[in-house]
Amino acid sequence: MGLQEKLKELEDELARTQKNKATEYHIGILKSKIAQIRRELLSPRKHGASAGGFDVKKSGDATVAIIGLPSVGKSTLLNMITNAESKAAAYAFTTLRCIPGIMEYKGAKIQVLDLPGIIEGAKDGKGRGREVIGVARTADLLLILIEAMNPKQLRVIESELYGFGIRMNARRPRISISKTARGGVIINSTVHLTKISDREILAVLGTYSIYNANVILRCDATIDEFIDVLESNRAYMPSVYILTKADLVKDLPKLPFSYIALSAETGMGFDELKNAIYDKLNLIHIYTKRRGEDADLTEPMIVRSGITVGELCEKLHRDLKKDFRYGLVWGKSVKHQPQRVGIYHMLEDGDILQVVKR
Repeated sequence: MGLQEKLKELEDELARTQKNKATEYHIGILKSKIAQIRRELLSPRKHGASAGGFDVKKSGDATVAIIGLPSVGKSTLLNMITNAESKAAAYAFTTLRCIPGIMEYKGAKIQVLDLPGIIEGAKDGKGRGREVIGVARTADLLLILIEAMNPKQLRVIESELYGFGIRMNARRPRISISKTARGGVIINSTVHLTKISDREILAVLGTYSIYNANVILRCDATIDEFIDVLESNRAYMPSVYILTKADLVKDLPKLPFSYIALSAETGMGFDELKNAIYDKLNLIHIYTKRRGEDADLTEPMIVRSGITVGELCEKLHRDLKKDFRYGLVWGKSVKHQPQRVGIYHMLEDGDILQVVKR
């Protein structure tokens, strides 16, 4: 029996199984086995045709990937907000490779990738879903496109991305699992657990051949979130939801999440979208200073929030971190002006950094 057949058999069995105290152990085993088979299906193949057109060099201050079903308006969106020219048409599969463009906004240069449309069943090997999602996982932000007249497309997209290990607008669960040499499995939690039991945790760990470990849960996690931590290959990605072709519907649909409505015909929503992209990327401005000179306040480095001094050094020059002695920082991230810091110091918006080399 092949992996696809095993997967379908397990998913069918899971769908038939009602959750209760008597079945929670079995459900934990089923879900973890499904996750392990999906990991095998998504692992890079040793042989096969090259995914031409998907090797895109990262550029700019951040990267955004456009995700949607075929012909929802991805290429039109790219053309409207960047300097790229991606072929757009009213029929499916116009874009057959990854088309990059640069959106310039508030001094930032943001790379935007127009990816081929994903189809239902992509997570099970249909179409070029593996290559498309492989590129999307390297992005800093996802733009999820749905046609205004067909909001049910979102269910397909969410299902496919979930199957590929992408968790949209979510953070990694606060769960730690430390293997030990002996002593069995010790489970502790800092919160009251309402969605997972010790029996389920033990069942899942057993399918990963983990019989001795210290487990600490610092959140009210589900069994699926616990498996995500064990798999350790999940991508927790910020996302912006976009309704395209909004001019074709009389009333916009009511959805349980915020979205931006766009119309290429009227130009509606594009300024709002650019601002949302910039805000969601959480970009900050860092200025640099040479010893004995004034800080360069005309051309800041635009980077993601949370960057450390060491990470910024790597962006400035490949050898700078190796020659780093200490840094001097002026700004909100330090108490004194200036203050001596190390490579792990986290910078904040508007900080000025001077690097002192060995």
